[in-house]
Amino acid sequence: MKKHNFNAGPSILPREVIEDTAKAILDFNGSGLSLMEISHRAKDFQPVVDEAVSLFKELLNIPEGYSVVFLGGGASLEFCMVPFNFLEKKAAYLNTGAWAKKAMKEAKGFGEVVEVASSAEANYTYIPKDYTIPTDADYFHITTNNTIYGTELKEDLNSPIPMVADMSSDIFSRPIDVSKYICIYGGAQKNLAPAGVTFAIIKDDALGKVSRYIPTMLNYKTHIDNGSMFNTPPVVPIYAATLTLRWIKEQGGVKEMERRAIEKADMLYGEIDRNKMFVGTAAVEDRSRMNICFVMAPEYKDLEADFMKFATEKGMVGIKGHRSVGGFRASCYNAIPKESVQALIDAMQEFEKLHS
Repeated sequence: MKKHNFNAGPSILPREVIEDTAKAILDFNGSGLSLMEISHRAKDFQPVVDEAVSLFKELLNIPEGYSVVFLGGGASLEFCMVPFNFLEKKAAYLNTGAWAKKAMKEAKGFGEVVEVASSAEANYTYIPKDYTIPTDADYFHITTNNTIYGTELKEDLNSPIPMVADMSSDIFSRPIDVSKYICIYGGAQKNLAPAGVTFAIIKDDALGKVSRYIPTMLNYKTHIDNGSMFNTPPVVPIYAATLTLRWIKEQGGVKEMERRAIEKADMLYGEIDRNKMFVGTAAVEDRSRMNICFVMAPEYKDLEADFMKFATEKGMVGIKGHRSVGGFRASCYNAIPKESVQALIDAMQEFEKLHS
């Protein structure tokens, strides 16, 4: 039976990326050595990192004056690296979910943190709209896509101060204006690579403005100056990321990824809204294209376990909603084919007929 991978992360990757990475794990570039056992300083591997950086800059149209680095620790480590490097006195945060809240918590150890707005009172089912960003803050931090709650900022905000963004789960799914940000970061295990590598896009001249001592490994400049090679980088995920970036370019780039994301999201949300057995959980105007969350309609709540079993038997993988929301979550990252989304829709329609 064909499996349809809707996991929220680690998540689906293009099949050719998986296959080519597997080949390199057996024999990297005909070297007779596995990708897992080569030196990160091997002459054959440096071009991999260089290509990844080059493709980042090309696909996202990153302007001059920005660096791309590959780090460890996931986005969770960035929650403290960001204030370590950029927060001198005050930072502003938009609280749109669990990860935004965790980022804000870490920042409080470095200076004043202003929560400009929050949707916590509605279990983060919408993105706050009307708020004031303090102009004397060092930066404004946003989480562009909220995997748990299924909400997303689909356009770059206009901010009177530089922005920092956690784009772990929607990077490369739409064009972005990088010039609005001093830092964009994310764990790679959604739209880019297997877990184990973190990307950061840093505006070079935004560094060096805090008065505190920054530990060597937590200083962005350390990794910029050393081309992500200050310590041993996660070689296999970086290689897979390079292949994924090639795939995105070959498919037509970020604009094509956005077109596909809109198409897939419209398909599934259309069925959720049509099908009497299901209800979407996020405010319509803020619905995520990446993480589509829905629950059973109240009158069918007792059939939740039955639908989960039914969908699983039809090949659906990873559609169980996060425990704080319940219900179901279909993560439709770049690599998920339209056919998988249609298969889920077919399962929903068949289940409806069985219980109508």
